[in-house]
Amino acid sequence: MNIIYLHGFLSNPNSMKGLLLRSYIEKNTQHQLYLPDLNMPPILTLKKISQQIEQLECVVLIGSSLGGFYATQLASDYNIPAVLINPAIQPWKLFRKLYGKTQIPFKVTEHWTLDEAQLNDLEKLAVPFVQDASKLLVLLQQEDEILDYREAQRYYSLTTHQSMLITEMGGNHAMDNFEEKIPMIIQFLSDNIK
Repeated sequence: MNIIYLHGFLSNPNSMKGLLLRSYIEKNTQHQLYLPDLNMPPILTLKKISQQIEQLECVVLIGSSLGGFYATQLASDYNIPAVLINPAIQPWKLFRKLYGKTQIPFKVTEHWTLDEAQLNDLEKLAVPFVQDASKLLVLLQQEDEILDYREAQRYYSLTTHQSMLITEMGGNHAMDNFEEKIPMIIQFLSDNIK
């Protein structure tokens, strides 16, 4: 199984979750983990990950926050399993709320500045639902200080397109007990791969 981990906004491939995944997978499995850098405009990000998916076999995704948004779009496009950790549902609205007109364009890295055109791109990329939503596991924590977990609950529990949802009391946006969930995440992905 080839696992692609999609990190969140203002993060990088060496995030805590990425490092925890790498450690667990190297010690306990024969799977291959990919940790791409997603610090680039949304259209380029999806193009880069799409190319990677098309070059590999038995691909699954794990996405956190903005990476969860990307994983949702890609899981829908490629009909592949994904685990989403406190995923962003409408990141264009979130960024406008967090940074407003005074901070956008927002300099994310030396080479990437998030601007209004990219926020519009995010909105256009969003799928109304994932066709085979049963291949998605969504992990939410109610005390997420960045995202309202109820938005994700609504989106991933549509009557005809339901995903497996696990919502915990407490926690935070980073998912403070993520390491404990890794065996379950890997098992879910293994069980849902074609």
